[in-house]
Amino acid sequence: MSDIKTHIATADATSITVRGRDLVRDLMGKVGFTAMIYFLLAGRMPTENQIKVLDACLVTLMEHGWTPTSLIARLAFDSVPSEMQVGIAAGLLAVGNILAGTMEGCGRILAAGVGQSDPQAYCRSVVAEHRAQKKALPGFGHPIHKPDDPRPPRLFAIAREAECEGRYIALLQQLSAELDRAAGRHLTINATGAIAALLLEIGLPPQVMRSIAVISRACGLAGHLAEERETHAARRIWQLVEECIPYEEPKS
Repeated sequence: MSDIKTHIATADATSITVRGRDLVRDLMGKVGFTAMIYFLLAGRMPTENQIKVLDACLVTLMEHGWTPTSLIARLAFDSVPSEMQVGIAAGLLAVGNILAGTMEGCGRILAAGVGQSDPQAYCRSVVAEHRAQKKALPGFGHPIHKPDDPRPPRLFAIAREAECEGRYIALLQQLSAELDRAAGRHLTINATGAIAALLLEIGLPPQVMRSIAVISRACGLAGHLAEERETHAARRIWQLVEECIPYEEPKS
């Protein structure tokens, strides 16, 4: 007999149980999608304020236009138009340390630093380490939104309204100030940096943060593929690539 157990769910002929709650009687029609995500990840029901913050994070990451994730999804869907899940899955494979999933790295930095006796020294050390290794500091910088990403201030305001603003957001802002000082120029806190702080404020650890990005972006990609059925933009993208990237004979 295996000693492996699960606390997530079980089912029998007449019922389905999710983390100790009856799906039909206790959850369906009573618990919203955002609350259910939190419940499954954290093992406890969120407060109304935690739902508000998580909901804002999910909405923030859902869509950003023509990005690698949406382009990949459209191109894959164009090849398998009868299977929407193929396009969504292909696009989600691009969620990682460069795109959409960087809140995990930022979250780990914030989680490690919030208990430090000297937060300023910790921020200096983190920034110096990343600069010495010529590594981008996760949660900072954006190729389009300059000088500032418009999303973090609104996210911080939502956290404040929900009384979920605290030490993680404060540490992120302290880290931002130190990064600007060391770089000699301003680098925006981006959406994933702000989301990392907010998720920590509502009790979600760094190791589940990328799943939040995947859940959110999956919904955004569904929208892209619904549009792709009508526009067939992927074919035009393919044509543009052929037109704009000419073939050249390799140099001997």
